[in-house]
Amino acid sequence: VQLQASGGGLVQDGGSLRLSCAASGRTFSTYVAGWFRQATGKEREFVSAISQFGVSTYYADSMKGRFTISRDNAKNTVYLQMNDLKPEDTAVYYCAAADTSVATNRLRSQNDYRYWGQGTQVTVSS
Repeated sequence: VQLQASGGGLVQDGGSLRLSCAASGRTFSTYVAGWFRQATGKEREFVSAISQFGVSTYYADSMKGRFTISRDNAKNTVYLQMNDLKPEDTAVYYCAAADTSVATNRLRSQNDYRYWGQGTQVTVSS
């Protein structure tokens, strides 16, 4: 499956953005979807994940209450609504897809995601 992330940009402290990740090549509902991010000079970190039909969602602690992941399988797209953005949220955001066989406790590990999008830059100014 091919993934294309979009929606990044420059926003002020406290602002909002919605990222999209469009999938092609295979039915997206056969995969768990996730978002990761990588700030300059730092390792890639888990942001959020959503089960194949959107029933279950998972968040990194620092994103809970500010970020919301969702998906529209009819459109083969997963979204990340980001509110109350902070300068420390500045990073390249990547979407990824994992097989549904991946255990829940592995969804925060980038190593268990098979497919990756190219990333979209999010910059939050103070």
